[in-house]
Amino acid sequence: MIILTPLRQFQFPVIAECINPDVFQGKSMNEIAALEVWEGNRKKNLGDLFKIQEDPAETPNIILNGESSQVRRVGMGMKNGEIEIYGNVGMHVGEKMEGGKITVRGDAAGWAGSDMKGGLIEVLGNAADYLASPYRGSSGGMSKGKIIVHGNAGSDVAVFMKGGLIKIHGSTGPFLGFRMRGGTIHVEKDVGRRVAACMTGGKIVISGTLEDIPPTFTIDAIKPKVKIEEGDKANGPFYVFLGDRAEEGKGKIFVLKEKNPKLNQYEKFL
Repeated sequence: MIILTPLRQFQFPVIAECINPDVFQGKSMNEIAALEVWEGNRKKNLGDLFKIQEDPAETPNIILNGESSQVRRVGMGMKNGEIEIYGNVGMHVGEKMEGGKITVRGDAAGWAGSDMKGGLIEVLGNAADYLASPYRGSSGGMSKGKIIVHGNAGSDVAVFMKGGLIKIHGSTGPFLGFRMRGGTIHVEKDVGRRVAACMTGGKIVISGTLEDIPPTFTIDAIKPKVKIEEGDKANGPFYVFLGDRAEEGKGKIFVLKEKNPKLNQYEKFL
């Protein structure tokens, strides 16, 4: 196991996609220290910015200790192993991740899990905007894997999502599941406006309050519970809405009836 501790508080973003079990594997301490990173527009070595220690424990493969909110692209593209982050972490953690596990014992900045293809990301704090979403102008999106956020998430979560699972124990901002095509999202608390706009597939389960249902969704049923994943079901009853009909979509939004009495007006259409 390799333990990384920032040598100082970073004033500028540190681009450190080399902090990755696949990259560290088979390298000596000197080789790890010599890995290339960028601090702002200056090229540095990893050892210039972090204290690097070796521990005989086998897991996790990498521990990142301390304030790292300026450290970006940790675990980018990782396929194997485990990273544990004690504190906040910067943008793009777990971007293009294909396997392994990343645990953030703090908050994750924007675009965490962007274009994720596998593995597990667990954020014990909050996640910022664009969780599991591609860059603006891209139609990539999360296709596999699992993300768990114990706090809240920002706006534009799971844009262009094609597969996988996202569980958010707190609330989310607007545009959750924008242009969603597949996969499952479960939000245990409240969701902002424009949920599932232009959705064509997938499933969003809302166990808190919802500001509004887009007018291009139609009510389909009331279900007593809904499956989130194997061994996990959310108890209802839930209103089930289909859409986005403007996109000829077949996605589903499940909204907890108890927390959303204003939606009972739709029951007359069943």
